[in-house]
Amino acid sequence: MAKYLLAAIITFISFQTLAQQAGIQGNIMGKDSSAISHASVRLLPGRMGTKSGQDGSYNIKSIPGGTYILQVSAVGFDTRQIKFTIYDGRIVTVNVILPVTESKLNDVVITGVSRATEVRKNPVPIAVMTKKAMDQHVNNNVIDAIIKGIPGVNAVTTGPNVSKPFIRGLGYNRVLTLYDGIRQEGQQWGDEHGIEIDQYGIARAEVVKGPASLSYGSDALAGVINMIPYLPAYQNNQLTGDFTADYHTNNGLIGSSLGLAYKHNNWRYTLRGSGKVAHSYHNRIDGYVYGTAYREYNLSASARVDKNWGYMQFSGTLYDNQQEIPDGSRDSLTRRFTRQVLDAGDDIKTRPIVPDQDLKTYRLNPLYQHIQHYRLYTTNQFKVGDGSINLLLGAQQSIRREYNHPTLPTQPGLYVVLNTLNYDLKYNLPSFAGIETTAGINGMYQTNRSKNATDFPIPDYDLFDIGAFVFARKSIGRVDISGGLRYDRRNLRWNDFYVADNPQNGFQRHVTGLDTVGSYLQFPNFSKLYSGVSGSIGLTYNVTSQLLLKANIARGYRAPNITEVGSNGLDPGAHIVYLGNRTFKPEFNLQQDIGLIAYFKDADISAELFNNQIQNYIYQSRLNDSNGQPVVIVPGNSTYQYQQAKARLYGAEVTVNLHPSGLKWLNFNNSLAYVKGLNQNDDLINRFGRDAKYLPFIPPLHWRSELRFSAQQSWGRLGKPYFKLEADAYTEQNQFYALDNTETYTPGYTLWNAGCGTSVKRKDGRPLLDVFLQVDNVFDKAYQSNLNRLKYFEYYRASPNGYSGIYNMGRNVSFKVILPF
Repeated sequence: MAKYLLAAIITFISFQTLAQQAGIQGNIMGKDSSAISHASVRLLPGRMGTKSGQDGSYNIKSIPGGTYILQVSAVGFDTRQIKFTIYDGRIVTVNVILPVTESKLNDVVITGVSRATEVRKNPVPIAVMTKKAMDQHVNNNVIDAIIKGIPGVNAVTTGPNVSKPFIRGLGYNRVLTLYDGIRQEGQQWGDEHGIEIDQYGIARAEVVKGPASLSYGSDALAGVINMIPYLPAYQNNQLTGDFTADYHTNNGLIGSSLGLAYKHNNWRYTLRGSGKVAHSYHNRIDGYVYGTAYREYNLSASARVDKNWGYMQFSGTLYDNQQEIPDGSRDSLTRRFTRQVLDAGDDIKTRPIVPDQDLKTYRLNPLYQHIQHYRLYTTNQFKVGDGSINLLLGAQQSIRREYNHPTLPTQPGLYVVLNTLNYDLKYNLPSFAGIETTAGINGMYQTNRSKNATDFPIPDYDLFDIGAFVFARKSIGRVDISGGLRYDRRNLRWNDFYVADNPQNGFQRHVTGLDTVGSYLQFPNFSKLYSGVSGSIGLTYNVTSQLLLKANIARGYRAPNITEVGSNGLDPGAHIVYLGNRTFKPEFNLQQDIGLIAYFKDADISAELFNNQIQNYIYQSRLNDSNGQPVVIVPGNSTYQYQQAKARLYGAEVTVNLHPSGLKWLNFNNSLAYVKGLNQNDDLINRFGRDAKYLPFIPPLHWRSELRFSAQQSWGRLGKPYFKLEADAYTEQNQFYALDNTETYTPGYTLWNAGCGTSVKRKDGRPLLDVFLQVDNVFDKAYQSNLNRLKYFEYYRASPNGYSGIYNMGRNVSFKVILPF
């Protein structure tokens, strides 16, 4: 009897094992048979799903017998649904070919959501910029690439390689920049502090507009820009990669990037190195703009292992940038640029003129900034039943040195080291009653220390952030609902910071220790705990599969940054003395968004309206004395004091892309972005009227059109070449913060651009390389962007040629080649 019982138990276990092993597997591919990685694979009905690997493969195990619908979606491809039946103990193989999408409605995004989500299901305004689109533009840095493809995104610039992103009129610490999901931490407070990310190593950028990104906490008041690294196609036990060569005629930029990838079974390895050098840029008003040359080097690497239980990835990046510091000093009659050669006794009027050979050299002048950024991080996912846990841990170090002493070129004026530890833990709960929920906790610990410097705009400080959130979404018929809550706490503190004269070099030094005799207290000790609650709720109504209506309301929170509460000194790179205010309160905003998205046979249309009301808005204002004259604390530098008031921003973004079905070779793409920023400081407005009515750094109405002609089939060994003509237009900005001449009127302008490109095939039809030729500012238009900080680098009240400040870059021809292998 025992034998029969044992045999029955073994037989039962065997059948159960076979049933547990039942599943579906296959590969996700494009029409050209290339693998599609990170595709979302789901079984309907139910809650089982996975993502395709780098080689396009997927595998879902332990599926009970029955009939299912396999739904596959991926960024840039149409979603497909395939019906199949599975029997206990069987493994079904289903290979899926996804056609390239003609609409961005089916784009899958990962930023600011609980799980990968199609754009159509997300009520939050979000846009995607792909590597393909970035490659087709002239880009001096990664932010330049993004603003050319996403309406509502602009940048404050200080030369061609320094661009700080603004979303709907809000920037600096209000825009949270992510790299591969980890928040980018440099010295974001400075005008001339750019984003330390390799422009050649980005596969796509996802931009969330507004404070609805509950996953990230403080500093996402305006939105989030998540830059996702580019990975070459993997093939098992074979080295693959790509090489990019880039040249710009205006500033002689020479850029290159080499990416390598190798896969061995479950392990994947990547390595990328990039570099670029440029001399001073040119425009027809200023000639070559002295002090705008730079050189930049990047290195990144990662290793990832995929297992049945999830994956682990270890990554690192290195960024090294040497960027000249323009100051705009000129000869008063010839308007030729001059340079500083003295510290003590320096006089703008007696500086020597820069020789012509120093205007077009790749050799950097002695006054420059040196920025180094190092990052090590690990991203992990562990499957827990029908849910999963995501863990991100990272460490960053940002080192910034600004050399502004011509008589002591090795002595930095600013020398700060910022160390950051990031942590992020999320639990994606199993779906319950169709509700997908994610709960998490994240934050950072940060220290900033001044080293051997002579200028101290900010104190040494310690910062600790922690926040917890819950986010959920559910589909009910044609309605997709999502939202959540978050609570944040930030502790900011610093000790007494003493400064004294340094007899060795005649400048100042930071005094440490107990001996403070002969010094003065520049930053008295400070400790403050900031906290805030943020939340979001929104819905998408699918009127039809091609017409969607969206609405979202979100409350955001941002703690003041270090300059806003603690600054009291010169930032030599920006030529600004910053003055902060310790009594500032956190910013809170309430933003309403409504939108319409439609995709038709011959066109796709989107329209987004927003209204953003901000409490305790913090902004910069130039400081004048009682006689209306600029306050000068450090000669040759402006003085700005931070202010706080209520503010309101509202506006719209509209895109209309025409692609006639009868003229498949023709695309006419158009976008328009408008934002108006109102300062609601009633006291200032009552005293100064229109001069104080508007907020600073608000971009004017921006319109962009692209007429594209694309071949529908290969021309010999040329794979579907294209030609495009672009118009990039900004209206005048006559609504600006004019108090104390903080900002001035900016005329409107239109830039015409043209470009073409194609892929080149081998004799056997395999791809050989991609070639892009782009001309920006074809007619060499002289213009100044109202967000160009060099516009205000002027020392004279009047100019003999009628032009004041420094103008933007003139005509620029870019030639780019990408070679995959």
